[in-house]
Amino acid sequence: MKFEHLIEINDPLNPLIDTLTLEQVWRGLVLRAESPKLFVPHLDECHISERSDAGFARSLRYGELVINDRVVLIPQLQVRYEVPAQQDISASSLIMTIEMPDEASLWVRFQYDDGHDAATDEANALYDDFRRSAYKESDIDTVRVMRELALEGRLDAGLLN
Repeated sequence: MKFEHLIEINDPLNPLIDTLTLEQVWRGLVLRAESPKLFVPHLDECHISERSDAGFARSLRYGELVINDRVVLIPQLQVRYEVPAQQDISASSLIMTIEMPDEASLWVRFQYDDGHDAATDEANALYDDFRRSAYKESDIDTVRVMRELALEGRLDAGLLN
């Protein structure tokens, strides 16, 4: 299943939503990778290892299930999650890209790829519809949490490492 969608962060035609800066959105996306429990309440534990300027490796625990992945950071532009094949999980990825079509607009593009071929996608079509809906709701929730953190000042440069 390959799936992507955009979430508008700043709408210059809607004065009712708080405007976020590129830096706040970037910090929010990095925070989602470094402290995922803020964004995923059913996650039990996240352990980060092998940190470098380009990203880090993580181990995520959901009950008995442990998923290892790698987070690749392209500053101010993209956070990429790469999950290698492991146990009953196929290789997959999630890419979050910040897009600024003009100075007043700000979007985040979410791109999912579960690594399956077209035949598997066809066999899983109904299940994949549910997954797309869940991914979209999760991404909307990510932006909601980022907005809350920004309002609290927690995405300001002085509060992060």
